[in-house]
Amino acid sequence: MGDSESDWFYCLRHRRAEQSKRCWFADRMGPYPDKATAERALEIVRARNAREDARDAD
Repeated sequence: MGDSESDWFYCLRHRRAEQSKRCWFADRMGPYPDKATAERALEIVRARNAREDARDAD
């Protein structure tokens, strides 16, 4: 993953998975290895945040 044109991103502006860096970096999440993972970006972030919030509470 990195600067590959085949990487997928989740665009916060368009609210969809998009391939390559079409949108402004502040509007993108990723890169992700495939479209399916990019489509789950918000779910992934929520799970990570919940996990870290639980760690902070301990």
